[in-house]
Amino acid sequence: MDSAALDRFEAGRDRLASLAYRLLGSAADAEDAVQDTFLRWQAADRERIEVPEAWLTKVVTNLCLDRLRSAQARHERAVGDWLPEPLLEGDPMLGPADTFEQRESVSLAVLTLMERLAPVERAAYVLREAFSYPHAEIAVLLDITESASQQHVHRARRRVVAERRGGEVDPASARRIVEEFLAAATSGRTERLVAMLTADATAVSDGAGLARRLLRYTTRERIASYVRAGFKPTAAKRRLAGGSPALHIAWVNGSPAVVAVIDDRVVGAVAFEVGDGKIASLRGIAAADRLVRLSAAWRQNEPEAPVVDAW
Repeated sequence: MDSAALDRFEAGRDRLASLAYRLLGSAADAEDAVQDTFLRWQAADRERIEVPEAWLTKVVTNLCLDRLRSAQARHERAVGDWLPEPLLEGDPMLGPADTFEQRESVSLAVLTLMERLAPVERAAYVLREAFSYPHAEIAVLLDITESASQQHVHRARRRVVAERRGGEVDPASARRIVEEFLAAATSGRTERLVAMLTADATAVSDGAGLARRLLRYTTRERIASYVRAGFKPTAAKRRLAGGSPALHIAWVNGSPAVVAVIDDRVVGAVAFEVGDGKIASLRGIAAADRLVRLSAAWRQNEPEAPVVDAW
């Protein structure tokens, strides 16, 4: 491959990775899809490719759709038993964030919701909402009609709007709410935790990767008890984590989060969805294989001082 062809691919790598991540919800799988796209680009008769960007977009999209349709993926991502891989603010894989729709499309809430969509419906929605492709181009990329593209996007958008827990949140206000919530959790003020949750709040946890299924809580009292138990330090938890983590407030997939760190290694993250001045949902991720990229990004950044020095 000549340097011009290599440079052309590298110029679009971040965009391809962002598209793949939105489709798959996994940074590791997205990286694999981009690498497979590169191999196809390397082997292709590039002189016959009129629009390289469209060609590369179609290839990576089809690779992601094949992955989503595979029996292995359906087993791994059984509805209700899978959480997206969290990414730290500033990660290029998060992609475009100029509009509310672009930012929303990469939130953990929407990435989880999109698991309920058919693969082609998910792809049409992402291409339209996150990358502003016109329906005519989406039709070509997905080998469907323009009318079908419009229908897929309409249905997906309707699902997202119906389950949206709120609109844009002021970052400073959201941070204050999460800091107050963390203070209540670490001090054991369960009644304060209950008061800070919306009436229909939900919580999901991967159980540090130890549980066979996701742990779910759907009442304010149960969520408060789960949070209080989760943030209560014990010797057993410190052994499991490999030390006493510092707790930081950071932004993950566009949402405020509590990130637990030991020696620059992220050992857990709880992302919050804030609405109407309260906590509408929590997603706790502590499985080590879901935190690899987040840890790598954390080491490359200069985080703010921790809210809790040693938990």
